[in-house]
Amino acid sequence: MLNIAKIKNGIVIDHIKAGQGIKIFNWLGLDKTHDMVAFVINAESPTMGRKDIIKIDNTIAISFEVLGLIDPNITVNIIENEEIREKIRLRLPERVENVLYCKNPRCITATEPYIPHIFHLGNEDLRAYRCEYCDEVCSAGELR
Repeated sequence: MLNIAKIKNGIVIDHIKAGQGIKIFNWLGLDKTHDMVAFVINAESPTMGRKDIIKIDNTIAISFEVLGLIDPNITVNIIENEEIREKIRLRLPERVENVLYCKNPRCITATEPYIPHIFHLGNEDLRAYRCEYCDEVCSAGELR
């Protein structure tokens, strides 16, 4: 069994769908950090079968909105003095800005680069979002 030490103060991103942890690791830029990071792939889970886990031995700013887009079943644990201070359960956000991009070449965002890419949740089951300007459908898996 793999044993990873507790962290004193930091963040544990848990219940990541197996194989999706690398997206979060890269999105957070954890390959460039000086903080101690543990990235566990395919850990055994009684409820999920397999899961990924990321432990960061520091408190960093994280957009829960983007994490919810990557995997709405993620749990983020905020650790203080080796204890869970707060447990945050994520969900798909209702609105996202400049995280997804519109692929419609006739959308105003294609010709006017200063306009923010704004999407609204259209179908939670399909994880589908609609562009605010042209109604183009975009999947939550198509992050910028």
